Amino acid sequence: MNESELNQSSDDERRRSFRLDMEKELVDIRWVNDQQKTVQRKITCLDFSRGGLKLDCDHVIPLQTKVTVVFKVATPNSQNLYGTVIRCLEQSNGYFELALRLENEKAK
Repeated sequence: MNESELNQSSDDERRRSFRLDMEKELVDIRWVNDQQKTVQRKITCLDFSRGGLKLDCDHVIPLQTKVTVVFKVATPNSQNLYGTVIRCLEQSNGYFELALRLENEKAK
C-alpha cells in the first residue's frame, strides 16, 4: 500500500468514527425567516457527523440561514446545536434535504 492509499484509508476510517446513524430521529429546529419571524419545525435527522447534520425537512430554508437544532427537546438535558444551511435540495417527495455545517456557538 502506498502513502496515498494509507492516507485515504485513514481519512475513511476517521470519517466513519465520527459519524452517527441518526436515521429517523426527530429533532426540533428553529430559524428566523425573511419576515424576521422565528419558525420552528419538528423534522427528521438523517445523519450526524463531527462537522454537520443532514436533515429531512418539509420546508425550504435558504442557504446561509442560521439554524438551532434541539435534540431531545422534551427532556431536561436537551442539547442545542447551532449550524448554517449549506445545502437545501428538493427531493422527489416534495421534502428538502438540508445540510448544516455546525458552528461553535449561537449566531448573534
